[in-house]
Amino acid sequence: MFDLSQCKWSRISRAFAVSGGAAIITFGGLAAAQEKSSEDLRAPLPEVGPEIRAQLTPRQYTTLSSEIAGRIDRINTKLGEHFKKGENLITFDCVIQRAQVARAQAIAVQAEKTYGINQRLLALKSIGQLELDVSAAEVQKSKADLASANAVASKCAIDAPFNGVTVEQKAREFQYASPGQPLLDILDDRSLEVELIAPSRWLSWLKPNYPFVLHVDETGNNYPAKITRIGGKVDPVSQSIKVVGEIIAEAPELIAGMSGRALISGPR
Repeated sequence: MFDLSQCKWSRISRAFAVSGGAAIITFGGLAAAQEKSSEDLRAPLPEVGPEIRAQLTPRQYTTLSSEIAGRIDRINTKLGEHFKKGENLITFDCVIQRAQVARAQAIAVQAEKTYGINQRLLALKSIGQLELDVSAAEVQKSKADLASANAVASKCAIDAPFNGVTVEQKAREFQYASPGQPLLDILDDRSLEVELIAPSRWLSWLKPNYPFVLHVDETGNNYPAKITRIGGKVDPVSQSIKVVGEIIAEAPELIAGMSGRALISGPR
């Protein structure tokens, strides 16, 4: 006799089996999608560098010092004043040095005249070759002394070695200066560089001409820039390296010593 309840249960079982298979397929597809999504999240993202502190520094800067001992006669520049290359910045009272030059010139003239007379005397056989050679040596000696005196006298004036601005005056007019004494701090404020310290792990992609943006705190503006040089040594303690860049846009409002943040994005 046909059992209706068994038939009904058989149909339900088959339906559940089919439904369960669909559920397995559905959950399997969802698991695959989740696994793919996880793989995408684990994929390496382009490195975006953090904001790094940076500072504007001059390409050229120096401290002008006295090369002679003497009294400062005049200082032709003051704090914040600009100057051109070759302009006189400091003049010393060089009465003694000029007198030494005049004395050396007179001795040189005397030596040359003596040598000329000895040449004629040698032709007349009034003196020997030795006397002529000695007088010739005196001429060379007097020329050397004159050159030395002129060299010392040239130190009586200090001219600007480059276009720039005076940032600190370390001496005053009428002050006595000794050799090596600092007198003026000057720098070229129209040619600035950007100095920063970058993580050494960036060396795999950070190269010269790599672009970045410099935000200067004092102006509140952003400036396009690029890397120009990378230091030759990594600091093993901080795992960092010194990097130098330059601003590639005209920015006359910027001066040395300003600081800000270098915004450097890694390769995409």
